[in-house]
Amino acid sequence: MTRGRKPKPSAMKVITGQDRADRMPKGEPIPITIMQQPPTPPNYLDEYALEEWNLVCGALFRCGVLTEIDGRGLGLYCIAMGRLRKAEEAIQQMARANPASGGLIMKTTNGNIVQNPMIGIANTAMRDAVKYAAEYGLTPSSRVRLGVESDKANEKDPAAKYFT
Repeated sequence: MTRGRKPKPSAMKVITGQDRADRMPKGEPIPITIMQQPPTPPNYLDEYALEEWNLVCGALFRCGVLTEIDGRGLGLYCIAMGRLRKAEEAIQQMARANPASGGLIMKTTNGNIVQNPMIGIANTAMRDAVKYAAEYGLTPSSRVRLGVESDKANEKDPAAKYFT
């Protein structure tokens, strides 16, 4: 694996005007992006992950970000979000049972006070979700780097119909 910044895909270099021949990647695999419908969700997604899939997949498809090979990567994001949601629900349930601790701490069998293990699970899921979200332009800064216009931006621009 190479060090440094992630390489920018050739298509993004063309869009941003940075398509110098000496800086274009050699042998870059280009997936087929013409799809008639969004990809089907992987069958291993649980209820919460599938709910997240349904929430973001259509929007990403309409923006032209998803290709035929992106289903598993998006599935990883959805799994992280589902795991985060489960951990947060468990923390909230523990907080209702013990309002003084807020679900953040618990006692061990020896009587020691420790951080609730669900906090660690939630934190890891959050980090993973943000990392995967950035790959698909699901954060404000990553959307800017992707250079993808939202559906509503095209509706406001009267010239957009002539250039799409």
